[in-house]
Amino acid sequence: MPLVVVHSSPLLWARLAALVFACVAFSVAVHGAALGHGTGDWCVFCWSFSFAGTLLVLLVELFGLQARAPVSWRNFPITFACYASLLCLSASIIFPLYFLKGYSGSNVPRDYRIVATVFSCLATVAYLTEVSISKARPGEVAGYMATVPGLLKVCETFIACVIFVFISEPVSYDRHDALKWCLAVYCVCFILSAAIIVLCVGECTGCLPFPFARFLSAYALLAVLMYLSATIVWPVFQFNNKYSSQTRRPSQCAYSGKFCDWDKLVAVAVLTALNFLMYLADLIYSARLVFVSV
Repeated sequence: MPLVVVHSSPLLWARLAALVFACVAFSVAVHGAALGHGTGDWCVFCWSFSFAGTLLVLLVELFGLQARAPVSWRNFPITFACYASLLCLSASIIFPLYFLKGYSGSNVPRDYRIVATVFSCLATVAYLTEVSISKARPGEVAGYMATVPGLLKVCETFIACVIFVFISEPVSYDRHDALKWCLAVYCVCFILSAAIIVLCVGECTGCLPFPFARFLSAYALLAVLMYLSATIVWPVFQFNNKYSSQTRRPSQCAYSGKFCDWDKLVAVAVLTALNFLMYLADLIYSARLVFVSV
């Protein structure tokens, strides 16, 4: 019987909990939270995408189809769980910020929104638990995405996506060539990190004409240098007097719990510094990987 393939384990329970919590979150939000388009759609997408992916993982393992999957099953589940935890975390922050703070409407939609927020937070915890259980332990043979550098790659690409959202509406990188350099940093590092994830999940690293571990170290060093420059350049050229006068200050924002233009610029500066620290940690772990293997 197929049920024999899946044994009761903490990992199974974490996935089942994430599945249920994400399902409740998007079901409640769609049913009675009275959401509009845009931000509400994004939160529902985060929960429904996480639910669908987790259901797929459970079904594949339930029927023992890992060997027939077109991806590396040592890398795919934990990669998806890491992305799902970040998506649910973002929804857990954005949803109450847009749909609970300052809300003065009917009590019924508010109650649905509170329930959706609570289950979104629970789904985040469940996915983080899955990642914690699945990640590689010292001395354990596992896929690259189960290691610390692999998980950092997921975080790096996710943070880059958030940066793209903030700098594109309104466009905030076209006032100076230095800011366009920051955009180039975000794009190049995102593309290379995403390509590494695809290669690992697709189990294609052996097709490269050079050692994969050395490539990871070289790329991590390049990314650290590029993000270091962006961490310095972005605030210097974005917040000086000449350019900051063109951006609304916080006191000038019609603030109702949402991000104004100034908030987005500050958020990009913080996220750039955060990604710099991510790539720095990535470089340290990748360098250790090379020297240990040698």
